Amino acid sequence: MGQDGGVLLSIPSPDIRSFSLGPLTIHIYALCLMAGMAAAWWIGSRRWVARGGRPETFETIALWSILIGIVFARIYHVLTHWGDYFGPGRNPWSALYIWEGGIAIFGSLIGGALAAFLVCRHLGARYGAFADALAPGLIIAQGIGRLGNWFNQELFGGPDDGPLGLEIDPQYRPAEYADVATFQPTFLYEMTWNISGGLLLLWLDRRFKLGWGKVFALYMVIYGTGRFFIEGLRTDVSYQLGPLRTNQVTALLVLLGGALLFVTLTRLRPGREPWVERRGIGGPDAEADADPDVDADADSGVDADADTGTGGGATAAS
Repeated sequence: MGQDGGVLLSIPSPDIRSFSLGPLTIHIYALCLMAGMAAAWWIGSRRWVARGGRPETFETIALWSILIGIVFARIYHVLTHWGDYFGPGRNPWSALYIWEGGIAIFGSLIGGALAAFLVCRHLGARYGAFADALAPGLIIAQGIGRLGNWFNQELFGGPDDGPLGLEIDPQYRPAEYADVATFQPTFLYEMTWNISGGLLLLWLDRRFKLGWGKVFALYMVIYGTGRFFIEGLRTDVSYQLGPLRTNQVTALLVLLGGALLFVTLTRLRPGREPWVERRGIGGPDAEADADPDVDADADSGVDADADTGTGGGATAAS
């Protein structure tokens, strides 16, 4: 039986949210986020190098994207849950307590995308190519990160007495559902959707040789679609924009923006880029870096060959 007379078959919630190592308290939520970041880094780096990019370039762009993304993720969460941190009886300093949970994926995407754009320009890397290399690992990472919500017993859906009902301890239930034992496991829905979406992106990129940001555009469509519907199932407090939750509106904008971007890039930028960074394989500065005496004009033949889509590093790793 589930808690409080729940259903015979249900998903139990973990009894642990953190553990101690000496004076340190390790939050499992944070470990899930770090595991997701590691997966995205590993997949993205392999794909970037397979396309002809240098690993150090990927590392620099990814590091800045993660750091700025975390800051924006917390800012977005606080802005969309203002009442949790400011007002009578609230501790404003808790807005900084990121280890207690509360970071918004949409905020991390905004901050990370902005940081990646600026660093790509500085390093001479193609922004669309970097986004394409990262996209499959990114959505898989988002799926892994949802395990943290399971350990925290948060962001679940409405009542569910079916076999996938998620057991939630009384202290974590919304007041209006105090007597309900099991809820929809939205963490599992989104984790399954995201990891499946990442595998689909890897297959589509290998099958159709996508480039110029088209993989990332499809990521926006896949992630936006899943998040729009799953967000509508959740019971946590959220600001509303008409009949929709704030994150549903954002997800819809991401979905539509991704669809428009994919159609536009497919028409204007077919195939893949001839090179992904100026100093990478096939890039206009690659030979000049290797031999300072080489005239830069000698690289023009590389670009001409690469325009066919078979040039340096065109095959993406999966």
